[in-house]
Amino acid sequence: MDRVTAAQVFVTIVEQGSLIAAAERLDMSRAMVSRYLAEMEKWAGIRLLHRTTRKISLTSAGESAYQRSLKLMELAEAMPVQQSLGAQTLKGLLRLSCSQSLSTSALSVAIPEFMRLYPQIAVNLQMNNKAINLIEERIDLAIRITNNLEPNLIARPLSTCHSVVCAAPSYLAGKPIPQNPADLASHNCLTYNFFGKSLWLFEKQHEKYSVPVCGTLSANESTVLMEATLQGAGIAMQPYYSVSSHLTSGKLVELLPDYQPQSMGIYGIYASRQNMPATLRALLDFLVKWFATSPHWQQLMLKS
Repeated sequence: MDRVTAAQVFVTIVEQGSLIAAAERLDMSRAMVSRYLAEMEKWAGIRLLHRTTRKISLTSAGESAYQRSLKLMELAEAMPVQQSLGAQTLKGLLRLSCSQSLSTSALSVAIPEFMRLYPQIAVNLQMNNKAINLIEERIDLAIRITNNLEPNLIARPLSTCHSVVCAAPSYLAGKPIPQNPADLASHNCLTYNFFGKSLWLFEKQHEKYSVPVCGTLSANESTVLMEATLQGAGIAMQPYYSVSSHLTSGKLVELLPDYQPQSMGIYGIYASRQNMPATLRALLDFLVKWFATSPHWQQLMLKS
């Protein structure tokens, strides 16, 4: 971990009198503050703070570490910062995590555009749809589709993910077409994330509906479920950006068009705003603008 940042966190804990107050002051998660403190004590090889339920105080070793941290921060503040660099001189490696479906549909276009603007920034994209520890996995930015943001992380809204319930004509042949969400209970539904029953949520004219569905296939990656749907394995709820071309071609048929599946947010998630690298700031700003203005993305989100 960055020792300058760790020193800043330690000094802020001492000056604010608690980890919670330090987290608020630094605009950093409580978990991240605790992690930096633990690293400081690991480097020192001794406890730096006495902690009780009511207050914290410095140990003798902590007093020495506090003074050294102040000097380190003074040296760091005197150094030129990366934020002043222009697009042509920003350089470094950014490590991203994103689901396969969104990587294929959006980032495969967005990231090359970003790299043309910032030719000296390298990007390592890891396609992973599970929740990961950004610090342990050394991920600078995770692009996630969710309505359940983790409180210990910082999230910047990028766009909205709309979904559609669909099936292949080969699956629907000879079967009753669902007319309302409750009808899905009698169909083989391909569910996301875990085996067993899954709850699908809908809205129609401001009225909410929910139906438990189940089927013979479940997966933690929507692209697998999409391919199975194309093969006639069952009914799936898919991101519209993934299946829009298949709906246009007739390979898939939209079901329950009067019922809107619950939409989810697309977020750029990172560990802290404090001392954010200029490269990460540049990527976040680019993605916010790209999702809002890219003709490629707008076309994927345009219902036929």
